[in-house]
Amino acid sequence: MTADLKPLYVLNGPNLNRLGKREPEIYGKTTLAEVEAFCREAAGDWPVEFRQTNSEERMIEWIHEAIDEGAAIIINPAGWTFTSIAILDALKMFGGPIIEFHISNVHRREAIYHKSLVSMTATAVMAGLGAEGYRIAVAAIRDLVRRGQR
Repeated sequence: MTADLKPLYVLNGPNLNRLGKREPEIYGKTTLAEVEAFCREAAGDWPVEFRQTNSEERMIEWIHEAIDEGAAIIINPAGWTFTSIAILDALKMFGGPIIEFHISNVHRREAIYHKSLVSMTATAVMAGLGAEGYRIAVAAIRDLVRRGQR
């Protein structure tokens, strides 16, 4: 079954490699390795490309790869959410569903976190569910792919 399935891309932006240590009162104590395990478990037999980078260039290259190879993207763009037109432009080229994901509820935080560029192209936005919310995001993106929804 997995041979015919294009992978789900789970892309994580800057500073997410510090999960579990960085501001645990906001992001919790779950590590990125644990998040990856949640995603793979929720995906079941569906292949997952799970990645994290602090390089905007690398993120854009991975989005381009997903355009050619992937079924869907879950992206936690972190700080690039509010600043990167280049990431927005890359995501606009993707033909499948995109979930913008944030561990914290960005709308309960400072005003600088309230205007997402990525939301302009996302199929859905999930925020405030903590690191465990990645499980829900993977289940949701699988359903979107199965329904052929963009």
